[in-house]
Amino acid sequence: MSRGTIADPVPDKIDVPQRALRRLTLELAIIITLKISVLMLLWWFVFAPQPKPDVSPATMAQLLAPSSVSASEAHP
Repeated sequence: MSRGTIADPVPDKIDVPQRALRRLTLELAIIITLKISVLMLLWWFVFAPQPKPDVSPATMAQLLAPSSVSASEAHP
């Protein structure tokens, strides 16, 4: 039995120019920054301006208290 040989050995160093890698890194960083900025603006304009409800005890007591008009009409 013979051992198989590798037709194309893997090169030790991939021949990619450094300038192309720097440009790709810069483009990816810009894209990520833009996406984060768009998501922050979307959150700010959609979710942040929602008013918080007044849940103080005085307000809740006023809202949950029976009205005097309905109590007097209930008893003939």
